[in-house]
Amino acid sequence: MPLIEEFTRTGQWLFRWRSYLPLVFIGLVTLSMVQWAEPDASASFRTSWDFLCLALSLVGAGIRAYTVGHTPKDTSGRNTRSQLASTLNTTGAYSMVRHPLYLGNYFMGLGVALFPALWWLALIYTLSFWLYYERIMFAEEAFLEERFGSEYLRWAGATPAFVPDVTRYVRPSLSFSLRNVLRREYNGVYAVVVVLAILDVAGAWRAEHQVVAHPRWAWMFSVASVLWIAAITIKRRTRWLHVEGR
Repeated sequence: MPLIEEFTRTGQWLFRWRSYLPLVFIGLVTLSMVQWAEPDASASFRTSWDFLCLALSLVGAGIRAYTVGHTPKDTSGRNTRSQLASTLNTTGAYSMVRHPLYLGNYFMGLGVALFPALWWLALIYTLSFWLYYERIMFAEEAFLEERFGSEYLRWAGATPAFVPDVTRYVRPSLSFSLRNVLRREYNGVYAVVVVLAILDVAGAWRAEHQVVAHPRWAWMFSVASVLWIAAITIKRRTRWLHVEGR
């Protein structure tokens, strides 16, 4: 099989399972908290570091929210069975970078990878992310080239794949829809808070053999859980989060 076909086939498989395979890395991060994370870090350092990691993850969530908030229906979705694109997005986040959602994913995961304060874990995460998503991006771009032809080639030839070029910014063609963001992104933010709370528990076990989260993480987990339940209830029982054409 030619290498280009192998990349495309592998990328399509990874695309289908992209929401589940990263769970393996979460297991590695949790193990690192139990086995290798420094148990006697000062309280002030741990507090500052925790919020730095959370901030990085929220930056990623913000990138995703901005992107999704300006995109039309049948684009930038969480579809898993096959590639889907009714139109080619070239404005807003897509005017600066070809894969803004994956850029957001990187920062969301980087906050988790940095949480144990182990430099090599962040390096492993970055290299794994590169190898993992490179195949997915390759398969997506092959699909878009076939779907949109010269229109795609003109846009891709001028727009960076992963490192944004803010000088190329073009105002989004659609207004921002908060309801569309809430409908499609509430799981991601909740998952970040849950994972960081779990890692905090793992750190407490490493330090004091106690399965107890720090009060700040217990509080954030509780608030996030209430908001997540509210969001999923509204989505399933009402049409309030559905926006025409989004």
